[in-house]
Amino acid sequence: MRAMSFGHGGPHGDDDGFGTGRRTPDWDALAEDNARAKRRRTVLWTAFGVVATGLVAALVATVVVTVNKDDGTKSDDARKSLPPTATLPGPATSASPRFSSVAPRPLPSPSEYLNSAARDTAPLTAAGLFPGSGARLDSGTYAKGPLAATGDCASAAQGALGGVLTANGCRQVLRATYTKGGVAVTVGVAVFDSAGAAAKAKEQARGNVASLPGAGVPVFCRTTVCRSTTNAFARYVYLTVGGFRDGKAVTKADTEVFRAGDELSTYAFRQIYARGLAAASKAATSPAP
Repeated sequence: MRAMSFGHGGPHGDDDGFGTGRRTPDWDALAEDNARAKRRRTVLWTAFGVVATGLVAALVATVVVTVNKDDGTKSDDARKSLPPTATLPGPATSASPRFSSVAPRPLPSPSEYLNSAARDTAPLTAAGLFPGSGARLDSGTYAKGPLAATGDCASAAQGALGGVLTANGCRQVLRATYTKGGVAVTVGVAVFDSAGAAAKAKEQARGNVASLPGAGVPVFCRTTVCRSTTNAFARYVYLTVGGFRDGKAVTKADTEVFRAGDELSTYAFRQIYARGLAAASKAATSPAP
């Protein structure tokens, strides 16, 4: 007796009811179907890529146009907000020092203004040449006593000096007496027209300038041994005579008298030099002719 069947066979054909056998698949057909599906997917992905690329390109172009349009608008706005050209600040500059291209005139030598009366024209007085109440020098302060000025040069000299001064054209003699302790020194400055005349008088000098008493200073160095000096600078001869106020004779051992004479002789030179220096400085700062 045959077994009962539960229906028709499945899609793959009939079987023998309860049979367990399977029909062998058509591998070639399956491979062809798979290839066709793969080709379809490839085409779809390619088409999708082309479309996507086009969309991206369009989007980029749109963004570029938009950005350029915005930049142009912003640039116009920025330019409108700038101040006028005339008000724009220029590059920073710093003030540079300016120096004259004209070199200053060199300071003339003081002797140039003291060598002749033609150039040495400043007022000349005893008070101006010997100012103040004294002279502060290396060894101390000397008190200033009497002053004198005379155009009779011989009257301000002792011995042969008067004749020498007159012979060389002395114009005047300015004198001042200084004291320190028991020592008194008279300083005399004889004025000539030229440096040559002064130099000649200095070389020929004999005797000494006459001491100048007064203002509490007794007569000194008239009848006793005293120490004297004679020097010249430019058109001036400057002289000293010094000794003791009590009339004692001066010896070589009396160093205080020698020191006083030397210091006051140097002081006279400095006063004369300062006169020339003032004239030279004034000439250097005055406008060029």
